[in-house]
Amino acid sequence: MKFNKRDVKLIQKKGLTPERVLNQIEIFKKGIRYIDIKKPATVEDGILRLSKEEQEELAKFYEQHKQPLNIVKFTPASGAASRMFKFLFNFLETFNGKKESINAYINKHKDNDLRLFFIGLDKFPFYGQVTTYIRQILGEDTKRMSTDNFCRLFVEVMLLEKHLDLGTTPKGLLPFHEYKKHISSPFQEHLYEANRYICNNGIAHLHFTVSPQHLKFFKKKEEEIVSHVQGQTDCKFKITYSFQEESTDTVAVDFANKPIRDEDRNLVFRPGGHGALIENLNKIDADIIFIKNIDNVVTNSYEERVVSYKRVLGGMLLQLQTKTHAYLKTLEEAPDRVDLQEVLDFMHEELNIRVNEEFEKYAFDYQIEYLVKKLDRPLRVCGMVKNENEPGGGPFWVKHENGYVSLQIVESAQVNKKGERQKKIFESSTHFNPVDIVCGVRNHRREKYDLKKFVDNKTYFIASKSKSGKKIKALERPGLWNGGMAFWNTVFVEVPLYTFNPVKTVNDLLKPTHQKDR
Repeated sequence: MKFNKRDVKLIQKKGLTPERVLNQIEIFKKGIRYIDIKKPATVEDGILRLSKEEQEELAKFYEQHKQPLNIVKFTPASGAASRMFKFLFNFLETFNGKKESINAYINKHKDNDLRLFFIGLDKFPFYGQVTTYIRQILGEDTKRMSTDNFCRLFVEVMLLEKHLDLGTTPKGLLPFHEYKKHISSPFQEHLYEANRYICNNGIAHLHFTVSPQHLKFFKKKEEEIVSHVQGQTDCKFKITYSFQEESTDTVAVDFANKPIRDEDRNLVFRPGGHGALIENLNKIDADIIFIKNIDNVVTNSYEERVVSYKRVLGGMLLQLQTKTHAYLKTLEEAPDRVDLQEVLDFMHEELNIRVNEEFEKYAFDYQIEYLVKKLDRPLRVCGMVKNENEPGGGPFWVKHENGYVSLQIVESAQVNKKGERQKKIFESSTHFNPVDIVCGVRNHRREKYDLKKFVDNKTYFIASKSKSGKKIKALERPGLWNGGMAFWNTVFVEVPLYTFNPVKTVNDLLKPTHQKDR
């Protein structure tokens, strides 16, 4: 196909080229390349299970060696909260109080989410805010209202734009946790948590990726809370923000793989998924970067238990990185003094690196070059929790196109589940990915890696979306911790399930890790 002048101007404005957009359309036509998973990573076969003594040693190592390092906590926070409240929006659209009661509605639709929401209503952190609004702003006497009228009004006030508008509030700024004197958002909880393991010399560096339209709200919240949190923690917070770059957007197509156009006949582009954030991560000037999602936080009574494992993962990364850098230095400066078997054992047993079966036949110089190439990569240590039917990717041994086998985090959409063997392997996974990652992004010469060089650019996702009521196809770039880190060296460590506390629906706020002590 050919683009008109207006198309080209829009494409170039985004920092793209017509050729790149045509390549995206070709991916839609050909379909994505599925991952070839060989087997799930399990304990003792790709996943480390640490003893209590080992955990304590690693946490101590981290605390002893973190002081001179520049450590940053990187938190994707660009999402709005609308998906959290999906069943409540559906309730507002379909419930008719003149024809049925809420209880009848719940039974008819078998809406257990709605049932649980109303049962736990007064336990949500925004309960007081909503009821105060109903009484003081709307002038309603909640004590005289019927239960059904109160529940319906409660949801309207909570979600709708003309009232409190929590439905479109950035997820990171929602009321998540209720304390005696204040209500805390995920944004605020990330500050408290960061104080416990990345605060160096009295300063903690945090970076949030946000949507452009949400930046002013995050900055406003920062102004409101930072001085208070600093007073409680004796740690100063240096907070930075970035947006997903427009150059990572992808063109949207219909189910005939033809580009979608809006009402003004402009091409429609969509954000390239969280994989596009490799661009943002690449610009972080740090030695160590912790990655954790915005909604995975806990109340302060659980925080120390969760944070202890951040220190464990950090200690594991620093120990492995120290050994890796020492071997690389020797391989480059004094290859004749290298014990090749010692390096191979380290790579196999501690970094899960599988070398070519023909390695022993290589000439010595090429053996050295080969080992350097395998070791001289960014390193990530990823927490993995036991599979409890939570959504998300899992740890697998994956075979690449060149025959090389490595550890990867694989999403369901990357697997051809029409193939019985691949489906069976995927479903046999014992662990899943909670996005609990610590990254080493400098080499042995203290130079920062260009992370874009370690992306598998063939592992796109194709997702079904909607535009103006019509179904369309959207192309998402290789996931940040999937294809975006495909060629990193990877270590998986088992961590307890209690370290994983995401809030995917509003009812997750009723779980103990999000409830105040009662």
